[in-house]
Amino acid sequence: MANRVAFAQDKAGAAAKSGPHIALLLPLKSAALSRPADAVRRGVLEAQHVHAGAGLPVVILATGDDPFDIAQAYERAVQDGARLVIGPLTRSAVSALAGSNLVSVPTLALNGPEVEVSLPPELHVFGLQLENEAKQIAQIASEKGRRRALVVTSDSTLSKRLTQAFVDEWTRRGNEVVHQFQYTTDPSSLNKLRDMLAIGSADMVFLALDAQRAKLIRSYLGVSMPIYATSLVHTSTETLSNYELNGVLFVDMPWLLSPDHPAVMSYARPDSTQSNEYQRFYALGVDAYRIAQDMLRPGAEFPPLDGVTGYITMDRDRRFVRELIPAQFVQGETKTLGDARQR
Repeated sequence: MANRVAFAQDKAGAAAKSGPHIALLLPLKSAALSRPADAVRRGVLEAQHVHAGAGLPVVILATGDDPFDIAQAYERAVQDGARLVIGPLTRSAVSALAGSNLVSVPTLALNGPEVEVSLPPELHVFGLQLENEAKQIAQIASEKGRRRALVVTSDSTLSKRLTQAFVDEWTRRGNEVVHQFQYTTDPSSLNKLRDMLAIGSADMVFLALDAQRAKLIRSYLGVSMPIYATSLVHTSTETLSNYELNGVLFVDMPWLLSPDHPAVMSYARPDSTQSNEYQRFYALGVDAYRIAQDMLRPGAEFPPLDGVTGYITMDRDRRFVRELIPAQFVQGETKTLGDARQR
């Protein structure tokens, strides 16, 4: 794997910055974001290596995480001959770019803007937005005949976003949220949650929580109630670590759940010691490069892509949506429950 990345990196570094190229705009200088940014970088270069000769050279532009500096780097990339830009990576930077007049070449942002806005004509959005997972969970549960959800949420910004996305999609489908329970570690409150479920007003639970919180609250939810969550709960491949989540159904990408998937098998993996989060960003880089090749074609059309991050389609607003694989924790192991969608 290291040799592949080094080969691709050398090729990218040799590209003339004044000639036609793909600019990869990532916050590699950011203390907080350098690790996920590096994962994306390595994923893009791995896909470039696998599809050698498929397109323009890749030039990597390392930035910090300040939206103004990122906007300046974007402008310089276009001036230097970029025919397409992959990035930026953060919601704030995408928002700044979407609100500017800078987007003049096809651009594949790797996150969504902070608020829903009309995107400039050349700006497309692709990323690991967890809100889409919450919507898919609402779809899956509804198709299983669930109608009355109890939602467990917390005071974190991400949890609130997941809760809102799930509730919007759930109620749009004609279903009901019977209660929203605020996460707590107080035993008396958790016992009330257990009693609430015993009454039978809900027929499912949605956990808008990370793995640590989900593990703590799982034992209060019983063994018969269907429990759903997002990929936030899938942080480890260790059986012992996942044992506390037995029965929880979630969605995640083929890269982590289906190693024998034809697309997944085409690409070398990072070191096996890398976390699931790092693996997800690496896979994001792989699919971003593949989408970028379609964007560079004249009169580009975007047929569904069977990607390593999911089954990818583009909606009318130039947002690429990933449909993920449902899975469930069974005795600490992950068991897939079918593919994202029948191909």
